[in-house]
Amino acid sequence: MATTRTAHTVWEGDLLKGNGVVTFDSSGIGEQPVSWPSRAEQANGKTSPEELIAAAHSSCYSMALSHGLAGAGTPPTRVETKADVTFQPGTGITGIHLTVRAEVPGLDEPGFQAAAEDAKKNCPVSQALAGTTITLTAELA
Repeated sequence: MATTRTAHTVWEGDLLKGNGVVTFDSSGIGEQPVSWPSRAEQANGKTSPEELIAAAHSSCYSMALSHGLAGAGTPPTRVETKADVTFQPGTGITGIHLTVRAEVPGLDEPGFQAAAEDAKKNCPVSQALAGTTITLTAELA
């Protein structure tokens, strides 16, 4: 069954001097401030679309890798994924780099690398961002 998750943003003012608040409606986890300087310069306690994409991608990738490993008979005990989303003002999102480190008892390095690449390809967020270059560094703990 399909699910829909919802967030909304209220923005006030122009791009450069304005600001907004992102509200996580589905989860109810709260609100986060957002602004152009937090996106294009220093975060200064505010989020950005790129940070939100990084959160979505790192969590989705971790789930996809965990699922693939378990399905292959080598369930992980831990998967830690970092997503670095690069934004270039005037150009847009120029790339995403995933860094994963996992504890997978009984799995060798070639098997892990294959599983990591497969998860990168098949993670729903990776698929949604297919127009962006996505790179990966994967390491067994």
